[in-house]
Amino acid sequence: MTANGWVQILVFAVAVLAITKPAGLYILRVYDGSMRWLAPVERAIYRVCGIDPDEDQHWTRYAAGLLLFSAVSMLITYVALRLQNHLPLNPFARGPVPDRQAFETAASFTTNTNWQSYVGETTMSYFSQMTQLAFHNFASAAVGVGAAVALARGIARRSGGRIGNFWTDLVRGTLYLFLPGSFILALLFVQQGTIQNFAHYVTAHTVEGVQQVLAMGPVASQSAIKQLGTNGGGFFNANAAHPFESPTPWTNFLSMFAIFVIPAGLTYTFGRMVKNQKHGWALWAAMFVLFAAGVTTAYWAEARGNPIHIARGIAAADGNMEGKEVRFGIANSALYATVTTDASCGAVNSLHDSFTPIGGLVPLVNIQLGELIFGGVGSGLYGMIVMAILTVFIAGLMVGRTPEYLGKKIQSREVRMAMLYVLIFPAYILILTAASAVLPAGLRGLNNAGPHGLSEILYAFGSVTGNNGSAFAGLTGSTYWYNTTLGLGTLFGRFAMMVPMLALAGFMAERKAVAESLGTFPVTTPLFVVLLIGVILIVGALTFFPALSLGPIVEHLLMNAGRVF
Repeated sequence: MTANGWVQILVFAVAVLAITKPAGLYILRVYDGSMRWLAPVERAIYRVCGIDPDEDQHWTRYAAGLLLFSAVSMLITYVALRLQNHLPLNPFARGPVPDRQAFETAASFTTNTNWQSYVGETTMSYFSQMTQLAFHNFASAAVGVGAAVALARGIARRSGGRIGNFWTDLVRGTLYLFLPGSFILALLFVQQGTIQNFAHYVTAHTVEGVQQVLAMGPVASQSAIKQLGTNGGGFFNANAAHPFESPTPWTNFLSMFAIFVIPAGLTYTFGRMVKNQKHGWALWAAMFVLFAAGVTTAYWAEARGNPIHIARGIAAADGNMEGKEVRFGIANSALYATVTTDASCGAVNSLHDSFTPIGGLVPLVNIQLGELIFGGVGSGLYGMIVMAILTVFIAGLMVGRTPEYLGKKIQSREVRMAMLYVLIFPAYILILTAASAVLPAGLRGLNNAGPHGLSEILYAFGSVTGNNGSAFAGLTGSTYWYNTTLGLGTLFGRFAMMVPMLALAGFMAERKAVAESLGTFPVTTPLFVVLLIGVILIVGALTFFPALSLGPIVEHLLMNAGRVF
């Protein structure tokens, strides 16, 4: 570890703190309807689509609209990928995407996961990249933020279960938040050297005298929304490690910063909506403490290196550089891995599979905690709110009172929805990991033995169910078994968790507000932050610790003992 590395991490943390309030205020104006600079376009969209922007939907109607939109858009993408060879903007005659891969990809991008079991530059046409995958990058992000705002509305008001209008939230999020933000970010990327063109691929002659084909394409525009919308799907197989996508330290910094901008800002938006700004900052503080712990651990582990390699003279005692870009180094690789798995992004600038066992444990645990450490756009906030509700419920039991959260009593219906949200996530991960570790179909895609092989399977199912999309790349995911189960995992992790959350929003909207009393547990104090972090860690530890013990923890002990497998 170096002073320079710590300074870079500190600068990033300060930048995130500085942007939280302005981003939060902007998001608040977008969703309360006071942002009007594109009003003519917004009204035209409502008129063409037959949307009544003033309709206040019951939570069941909001959820139905969300599910219908996602299902139809997923189907359109599946068909477009299967017919890719008949569609325009295909100068290299890319063939149809195989059925299992088209299903997995359509499901993955619809759910803001962007898990990719294919090589982007050799599989997808420009048409598929720009009209299908990029569309979902915008739409799935807007769906996530809209859902988080709907939960905030349910907590903030009494409206008989009405939590807003899904179609209005979708339009406003796309029009005022993600389109202008991505436009600005894409221009910054282009200024730094990220390519943006429709050119044919370039054939270069290397110094060794061989030919190398360099992929071209509209990369900057794709990269901007994949970062800002915490999508993560790369135009190139190398993702953000590719020099055409992230050519400079500034593009690397902007990529990480864009991932956290909206999730961090949403905590401030939430505080304003529920008229308790201190609570919004308390949620931010809990997120930041967990982020700081993760990046510190990852940086330490990677800077320490692999003692087996050092003892055998394979590597110097200056850290683990395997799978990392020299131009980014250990500090920025550890920071990027932490940021992208704190959020449900999945973009990578280094190979997580090549991290040390403890270094790889950090992104794995980040995902398994529900990716609520700032989290995905929208999903991070509503995941943290669910944990806050569980925290005040536990605190209420400790003092023998009916728990309250921001002036609303938490009773059996709310607790059932919160627990359903919490239990759905590990159920799919652990059941499918266990099946893949013993079934021939699952083992056929495994390229590593021992505990690292188990970590690869566990990471894959955690990543898709957590809607992250990054991977331990030693697992061959392009098989019928993994294309199908991982594709289903993206859908399960998105919608089977989002519907109980929307039900929770509706139930909270039906509750009348109660005045604070001496027995009300305060949700703005350091004690609340500590309890909230404790609940998050305990839920994750109790659920996943046995699996982690057999994977990265055993691998770490073997590494220190000088044993390989």
